Amino acid sequence: MAKIVNSWNEWDPLKRVIVGRPEGTNIPAPEPAWWYHRPEGGYPLGSFGPFPQEMYDKANEQMDYFVKVMEKRGIIVERAVIHPGMHDRRPVSTPDWTQLNQHGVNNVRDVFLPVGNEIMEATTCRRSRWYEYLNLRPIFEKYFEEDPDFLHTAAPKPRLTDESYEKNFFYYFENVWTDEEKRKRVHDWKFQLSEKEALWDAADAARCGKDIFWQSSCVTNHKGMDWLKRYFGAKGIRIHDVLFDYNYHPWHIDVNWLPVRPGLAIYNPEWYPITENFKKLMKMNDWELIPAAKPVYVHQNKCYLTGLYESKSWISMNTFSLGPNTICVEAHETAYMEQLDKLGIEVVPIPYEAVIPFGGALHCTTLDINREGTLEDYFPKQIPGY
Repeated sequence: MAKIVNSWNEWDPLKRVIVGRPEGTNIPAPEPAWWYHRPEGGYPLGSFGPFPQEMYDKANEQMDYFVKVMEKRGIIVERAVIHPGMHDRRPVSTPDWTQLNQHGVNNVRDVFLPVGNEIMEATTCRRSRWYEYLNLRPIFEKYFEEDPDFLHTAAPKPRLTDESYEKNFFYYFENVWTDEEKRKRVHDWKFQLSEKEALWDAADAARCGKDIFWQSSCVTNHKGMDWLKRYFGAKGIRIHDVLFDYNYHPWHIDVNWLPVRPGLAIYNPEWYPITENFKKLMKMNDWELIPAAKPVYVHQNKCYLTGLYESKSWISMNTFSLGPNTICVEAHETAYMEQLDKLGIEVVPIPYEAVIPFGGALHCTTLDINREGTLEDYFPKQIPGY
């Protein structure tokens, strides 16, 4: 039987990928982990529901084009299988809580982590995403039958009771705390999650062979990071926590730091890394860190999940590699494409601005199941304890 699952980093030649779907995505009902306030789009705080149908249609058109681009290069592309519970937008519950609707499965990167021959389901910290794993289970069941080396695992499923969250966080964030207080909370890695249970999102990870760099964020708490270090440490994989400055509500590493190929990474010059050990580790292993070109496209959507639409958004950095020198970039981001071209990288422009409102861009909506390559050590020099 063929080897299907093999994915150690973000840049090896791509052989197989899963792409999400915008259908079923909603403005989620408020929950302790997240609030959405979109009055211009018809969903002021406390309300929730589907996007306008024309937005789904435009997003599907662009995602279909992206799929065709990859298939023409010989890449096997599979699409998420949307569970009926997302199609009909039913409420979901556990014995501890009820959530009035679900988030969606456009961003398959957020909930699933490929590491070598293993795909692990993340805990996630949001009730609206608790059942999102069901949308990829049919695909993973097929992999398990066809690939004898495939390991399908799941992190301990969290309860997500009110004890897992800081009480009244969003009220204080919006109405009480000053920018100085918010920035101090960033430096203290203190957001809306408590330390009641281990919580983490898979999209906080940037995989580099034996080393995975993990963002300290509002969706990965200290206990979640500790769990990841214990689990992967037993497998010889080193997890390194990284904190980025200025973004008062950091959510996923793929708008902050992008490893392009061995020895080269691009970082967000506004939300830059401040973890000293991270910078030392890069330097001692001769990795070059380059500030990303500023984004040029301003998003104008009134109904959306991905933020920063009032100005330029660093979602421009959310790209997807087809190989060590081939990267798909949102087609409007001309400055970033020019920067990558000068670095000797083939740029593949992908129109994706209609997809981004559903929660993310090219990296968010893909799960690289198979990349041609093996486990390598790109950071042979290590810092003890980091």
